[in-house]
Amino acid sequence: MAAASAVRAAGRRSRRLFDIFVAEVPWTVSSKELKEYFSQFGLVQRCQLPFDRDTGFHRRYCWIKFATPEEVQNVLQKDSHILEGSKLTLRQQIRRRRSQRKNQSE
Repeated sequence: MAAASAVRAAGRRSRRLFDIFVAEVPWTVSSKELKEYFSQFGLVQRCQLPFDRDTGFHRRYCWIKFATPEEVQNVLQKDSHILEGSKLTLRQQIRRRRSQRKNQSE
């Protein structure tokens, strides 16, 4: 049980390192296709598309990491992002310093 909670905590920490959260990803889209799509805005360093162990399908959301903040702004400036006929929902991840996170948890 402790191992499972440690894995979840590590996953939460790693997600903070990403720049953009993408929701409403169509079932038919792979992480490779997401990376190709977002590469038009800049260098995509990483794309994390989590899968459900029970169903074998991805969970219809992902995180994208870009090389520079300017590339993130390029993505966010575009009005809508559409893949395979579905509009993606994007949110910028807010990075906080450790001292800010520590103060909020107290």
